[in-house]
Amino acid sequence: MLKLWLRRTHLILTLVSGLFLICLSITGALLVYAKDIQRLVQPQLWTVDNPTNNSVIAYPVLINTLALHTQQPITLLMPEQNPAYAWQAQLANKQYVSVDPYTGAVIHQYDYYSTIYGFTMALHRWLLYEDGNGDRPLRNWVSVCALIFIINMLVGVYIWLKPKNRLKRLVIKPKAKLRILLYQLHTVIGMYLFIPLILIAFTGMAFNWKTQTQAVLEFVTQNQVEPRPPAPRIDVPDNIDRDNLAVALHNALRAFPDAELFRIYMPKTANEPLALRVKNPGESHAYSWVWANQYTGTVVQSYDASRANFTTQAWNFRYKFHIGDFAGALVQILWLFIALTPVLFTVSGGYFWYKRHYR
Repeated sequence: MLKLWLRRTHLILTLVSGLFLICLSITGALLVYAKDIQRLVQPQLWTVDNPTNNSVIAYPVLINTLALHTQQPITLLMPEQNPAYAWQAQLANKQYVSVDPYTGAVIHQYDYYSTIYGFTMALHRWLLYEDGNGDRPLRNWVSVCALIFIINMLVGVYIWLKPKNRLKRLVIKPKAKLRILLYQLHTVIGMYLFIPLILIAFTGMAFNWKTQTQAVLEFVTQNQVEPRPPAPRIDVPDNIDRDNLAVALHNALRAFPDAELFRIYMPKTANEPLALRVKNPGESHAYSWVWANQYTGTVVQSYDASRANFTTQAWNFRYKFHIGDFAGALVQILWLFIALTPVLFTVSGGYFWYKRHYR
C-alpha cells in the first residue's frame, strides 16, 4: 500500500511541476554555455582585438572616459581576465555598455536582460515575469519547483530501495522495448545522479530562499556562516570635489596583491567608499572585499573570505557548484548533461502515466 501511495505521489508531483521543471532544465543547461554562445553569435559586441598586445587603460581613465562618452556616471566596472573579451560597465540609468579596455571605445549599449545570457537567466530564475513594482513573485514558484524536484528525487530513491535485487536493476538494455528502456533510463540515471541533482536544486533555491537554505547548511555542518562585514561609511571633506580615485584604486588593489579583480563599485553617494570585489587564492568565487576612501586614497576596510570557516566556504561555493564552473571543461560538459536529465525524468514519467491510464 505504501509503495502504491509513493508511486502516485511521485507521479502527481511530476505532473504539478513538470512543465516548469522542463523550462528550468533547458534554461539551466543553456546557462552553462550562455556567455560562450553570446560571444560566438555576436563576437563584434563581446570580444575585442588587441593586435599590438597593448595593456589596458588605467581604471580611473577608463571610468572617466566611459562617463564622458555615455553622459552617465559609472556605477560598476566588470573587468575580464581573458584579454580577448570586452569589459562591461553599468551606468547610473541601469543600462550597460560593452567597452574595449584597450581604447576606451564603447562597443555596445544595452539592457542587461535583452542579451542572450540575461534573457536566459531571467527565464531560469523568475520566468521573465516582473510586476509594476519591480518585484519578481515567480521566483518563489521556481524555488517551489526545485523543492518539489528534491522531494521527488528522495521518493524515487525510496521506491528503488524497497524491492530486492536493487543493484541488478541498475542496468540499461538498449535493445529493450521503448517503455522498458525508458524505465531503465529513468531509474538508472536517477540513482547515479541523485546526489548532484539534489545539490544543484538546493543551491538554486539558495539564490532566492537564502535564510532557509543557509539554516539547513548550518544545521548539517553544525557551524555558522560568517556574515560579510557591512561597507563602512566615510567622512565627506569640506572640499567634496577633492578626488583621489586613482590613489584609492591603487591602494585597494595592493590590499590583496595576489587577488584577482572581479568588480569595481563606484560610490553612489558622497559618504559611500569605493568598493572592490576580488577573488583571493583559495576562494571558489570572488567573495573578498576592499573599501577605500576616494577623497583621501586610503584603504578603510578589507575582508578576506578565503580565511572564513568551512561552513562559510561551503556557502560561498554554491554559485560555482550550481553552474558547474569549478573543475574545468569536463565538469561543465557533465553539468550540461545533468541539467537536462529532469527533462528525461518528466517526459518519461508522463509517458508511464499515460500508458498506465490510456493503454
